[in-house]
Amino acid sequence: MSQGEQVGPLDEAVGYVLKRAATALRTAMDAALRPLDLTVPQYSCLEVLSQQPGLSNAELARAVFVTRQSMNLVLRGLQDRGLITRPATAPHGRALPTELTPAGRHQLKAASTAVRAVEARMLTPFTKSQQTRLLNDLLACVGALD
Repeated sequence: MSQGEQVGPLDEAVGYVLKRAATALRTAMDAALRPLDLTVPQYSCLEVLSQQPGLSNAELARAVFVTRQSMNLVLRGLQDRGLITRPATAPHGRALPTELTPAGRHQLKAASTAVRAVEARMLTPFTKSQQTRLLNDLLACVGALD
């Protein structure tokens, strides 16, 4: 697109449709997680910690796509509910490594099931090979912009 050229019809603009898809996914995830008393950032935090235990606040914030300040609130809420543990003092440096508790693993199992159902619903129009292609195409988009 040259300078001054308009985007054109929004329903044909990849970036706009991608944002609509992300918003629709987030809305559906919010609805699926609400009965579990979890937000999308809280769920994402639990999911990341299950795969990478011991991450610091800053590492979690980057992985969950929130600010460090927002991650502090997410972690405090999860810790108050007994879903994660963090040491009172850092074992080295300033980072407080975070881990799931047994209650956190139990809550994550229910949340993951709910989120997988949302993703499955989103992908129903696609065959397995189309789903793989979509994933690879989205990864290529990320790679082109990184």
